[in-house]
Amino acid sequence: MGIRSTALVMGVCAALAAGAAHAEDSPFVGRWHWNRAQSILPPGEPVPKDVVSEISRADSQSISWSVTIVTPDDVRHVVEFQADPAAAAQHGANTTASARMADEALQATFNGAAGQSDTQTCTVSADRTQMTCKGFVSDGQGHSASYVDVYDRM
Repeated sequence: MGIRSTALVMGVCAALAAGAAHAEDSPFVGRWHWNRAQSILPPGEPVPKDVVSEISRADSQSISWSVTIVTPDDVRHVVEFQADPAAAAQHGANTTASARMADEALQATFNGAAGQSDTQTCTVSADRTQMTCKGFVSDGQGHSASYVDVYDRM
């Protein structure tokens, strides 16, 4: 499911944290390392060797992050993203992303040109050491799966 891979490269939403609080107050701001052991990938999804997401700004005006992913074949990708949290932002030629805060959770949606989608809700633990993103992907052709991505603060 290609949109899932794109979403993972984009940080699986780790970087999307908006709201009235300043960036320093946002529990989503910081460096996050993907926890392979606690995460549950959709069936058939290739397991990345490593994922690190760095959120540098997350406030009501702007969201900025970079993600470094190492694929199973040792290819390293770095993706940077900046968006206004109130609107969908274009990422590459084929994907848009949008997000909103709801209570203490971040809800994000990634959409691909061929109808693929990835919708997820992320929360940060009370001690701000772990972020959990529960999601649902669809390939736009009737196939879908759920997943859980867990990140540890670095």
